[in-house]
Amino acid sequence: MAEDKPLRFAVMVGSLRRASYNAAIARALPALAPDGVLIEALGSVGDFPLYNQDVQEKGFPAAATAMAEAIVSADGLIIVTPEYNYSMPGVLKNAIDWLSRVPKQPFANKPVLIQSASQGAYGGVRAQLHLRHTLVFVEARTFNRPEVIIPAVQTKVDAATGELTDPATRGFIADQLKAFAAFVRR
Repeated sequence: MAEDKPLRFAVMVGSLRRASYNAAIARALPALAPDGVLIEALGSVGDFPLYNQDVQEKGFPAAATAMAEAIVSADGLIIVTPEYNYSMPGVLKNAIDWLSRVPKQPFANKPVLIQSASQGAYGGVRAQLHLRHTLVFVEARTFNRPEVIIPAVQTKVDAATGELTDPATRGFIADQLKAFAAFVRR
């Protein structure tokens, strides 16, 4: 891929909560992206019905086909997720289950970047671990380092505005996005 070619990354958020900290992180990404990188939000993983092969046999839900098409057309995918019960949220896993069955596989060889944030001390590290296992199966090309794992996220996002305000966190996210752009171009 040409070094000067503009890149477009799609962002999937693994949370449904209106005041989600992970959604706040995702909203901050476009401003933290390096020059030549455009970052766009995907639809909500909450728009997918629970995966059921009987439903699939009647046709894929519009949310699944639209998100799959957006991922296929993007140069890379960023997944920003909280951790629920030592793993990824069920709604995120459900969306991946649907997307993994779409005929034109959106994850195959797709560069994927993972970010997580939680109010706890571990920042979603276990969610990332389980998500990485799932991404191996769908043959994604997962970016490894630097990682973005944000502990005590409630101290880094302004409660009134929902904006990521912590300068150190903004800085290491910007560094990760720059490294991911280089990874995608390789």
